[in-house]
Order: sequence, then structure tokens, then C-alpha cells
Amino acid sequence: MFLQRSAAAVARRAAVSPVISPVVRRSFVVSAIRRDAKNVEPKASVNQKVKAFEEVRTEEDLIGPGAAPGSVPTDLDQSTGLERLEILGKMQGVDIFDMRPLDASRKGTLDNPIVVKSAGDEQFAGCTGYPADSHIVTWLGMTRERPIERCPECGSVYKMEYIGPQDDGHGHHDHHGYEEPKTFADYVKPQYY
Repeated sequence: MFLQRSAAAVARRAAVSPVISPVVRRSFVVSAIRRDAKNVEPKASVNQKVKAFEEVRTEEDLIGPGAAPGSVPTDLDQSTGLERLEILGKMQGVDIFDMRPLDASRKGTLDNPIVVKSAGDEQFAGCTGYPADSHIVTWLGMTRERPIERCPECGSVYKMEYIGPQDDGHGHHDHHGYEEPKTFADYVKPQYY
């Protein structure tokens, strides 16, 4: 009787113990190997000095060095392009994309509009009214050809200021003869603005 109970207990313990699949067993083996990978000599690109924001001149300067083998890369190690430029700027205290909110302390007029800076040919701005949050967000679209826009809810005037690169003289801005469709605003006399 004693042997029957012992055999049942052993069978229960054997059934409860997890069976380690080859995939799980392999991942533990690989992690043990990766743990020892920190002794490997790093590549030359990892030893690159991180350039300061002022030292960025070309697109090649915006490619990160990558992480050392066996380590987890940080955002600074693996970022490239505009993301890297933004991170380098934030490290120096420069807000590359000017993410400050627009001036909501006053209502924009034609004589003194609220200025919206843009590096592209068009820019969208969200008006919440004056005083702030007096109406739901109304999105206004401004272009280089039509830089002034008025909110239909509160009447606040916004003006796009283009700060991007100057025209290169190749005529790329004409969009191959595309003309923007006319709206009611095209027929309003300028003195009524």
C-alpha cells in the first residue's frame, strides 16, 4: 500500500513539472551567450563621438553610431534623420520644431494677426477661440499663396509666415499647371477683409 501511494505521488509530481520546449531551452542558451558578448571588441562606428547640434552639417551627421554589441541601444544611439536632429537640439536646449502653442492671449486682427510659422508651402492651425477654449477646435488651412485665414467661429485672424528655404528657381511651386479651386473668399473685395 505504501508503494502505491509513493508511486502516485511521484506520478503527480512528474505530471505537474513543466516540459521545457526546445524553443524556450534555446532562448536561455542564446541569452547566456549574449551575456558573454560584452567582451567582444566593439565596431569602429560605435566608438564615434556624438556630434553636438552645432556640428551637424550634412545628412551623414544625422546617422547614429548604434549600440555596442550586447547592449540595448538608447534613442540617441539608434535615431537617424529628423528624429536625431530633434534629440540633439533638445540636448542643447533648442526646440527644433517650435512646439509652443500659438498666442491665445489676444484676438488676431487684420492689422495684428496671430503669426503661424511654417517651413512648408501650407500650414494648418487650430483655433479654440478668444478667450481660449470658447469654442471647439476649428482647423484653418493657410498656404503661401493665401497666407491669411479667419476663424469662422470667433473671427480671429491668423497669418502664415514662411520660414522655409527660398525658391530654387526651377518652377516646382506651380504644381504643373494645377490651380486651386475657387471659393467664395476669392470673390470678396480686399477692403472687406
